[in-house]
Amino acid sequence: MVVGGKVKKPGKRGRKPAKIDLKAKLERSRQSARECRARKKLRYQYLEELVSSRERAICALREELEMYKQWCMAMDQGKIPSEIKALLTGEEQGKAQQNSTKLAKAGKTEANSSNPLSVCSWFSLTNTEERK
Repeated sequence: MVVGGKVKKPGKRGRKPAKIDLKAKLERSRQSARECRARKKLRYQYLEELVSSRERAICALREELEMYKQWCMAMDQGKIPSEIKALLTGEEQGKAQQNSTKLAKAGKTEANSSNPLSVCSWFSLTNTEERK
């Protein structure tokens, strides 16, 4: 037969099977299976650790959310939680020190624009207006 300028001999097509020792082939197959099971075990361990770390993070976030809900309920009743007072006074002291250095370097208008209390008061005003 002549196909594309080449002479082909009739017979079997493809690779000729290599004459490999069957015991060696079986042992390679077993070794490959052992390695596959080991990789699978490691993958499952990694995924279990990942899931448990995410579950811990979710629990921590739920606790934080509950704390914020309690703070909001207290503020709705007109009470300011001590944690928020401490947070604000700590920020005020820190901002006062930062603002004094900013005033020396920049201008007074730049220092007033970074005041966190103005943002908090704006937020509380907009929330009370939305609830009415």
